[in-house]
Amino acid sequence: MSQIITILNTFDTITLGEMDKVKLMDRMDSKYMFAMQTLPAILENCRAHYFVTDISGNKYSSYETLYYDTNDYRLYTQHHAGKLNRYKIRKRTYVESALTFLEVKFKDNKGRTTKDRIKLKGNDIDANAIAFIEKETPLKAKDLKPSVQINYTRITLVSKALTERITIDLNLTIGKNDLKRTFTNVVIAEVKQNKTNHSEFTHLMREHRIKQGAMSKYCFGISNLVEEVKKNNFKEKNTRILKLNHL
Repeated sequence: MSQIITILNTFDTITLGEMDKVKLMDRMDSKYMFAMQTLPAILENCRAHYFVTDISGNKYSSYETLYYDTNDYRLYTQHHAGKLNRYKIRKRTYVESALTFLEVKFKDNKGRTTKDRIKLKGNDIDANAIAFIEKETPLKAKDLKPSVQINYTRITLVSKALTERITIDLNLTIGKNDLKRTFTNVVIAEVKQNKTNHSEFTHLMREHRIKQGAMSKYCFGISNLVEEVKKNNFKEKNTRILKLNHL
């Protein structure tokens, strides 16, 4: 990680306030997975085209995310079956800023992702949070339970044209009850744009022969930690992550 920090310290920076121009709560997403040893070269080539987000001197942030699902894992099962117009519900804490939000993500049948969120006063799902869930989804809050904990370290790049954000997630950890697994050699990068435009990062992915491929951290966590769910449709992606982690 020290090498990564050294490279990030050479980037021009952007603050959270300045990033408000690039919120992209309604967007198109493209995801990529690759091994950690490839990241330094990619970052070196990003420097001329992207800012790095700086939060109180930190060029990366710690995310702690608790996902919710029904007892029968309905939201996971819909994703596994390839159903569009699907939801994810999660409570996310931004560790360094000590802020927690309840978030609802919705992916429509055109491939667009929208995200709505409200700030939580504490860790509890209170009456306001229940009303938010039932307004934004067809689900009843009482039918939801914590399903899996997903933690990671995130680097956020913003294009100097302020047209896209790149999130780069490291040190992925999945946990449920007493089970916990960490993937220190896997990088999950995501290009986020209002619409599909030219992206220097996407160009770099092609140069490094890294193929685009959808990957849900939530589904990865559930399929690796819960025995009773269907997982055949995620087998190829899960195998790829496991191989990357052992390169």
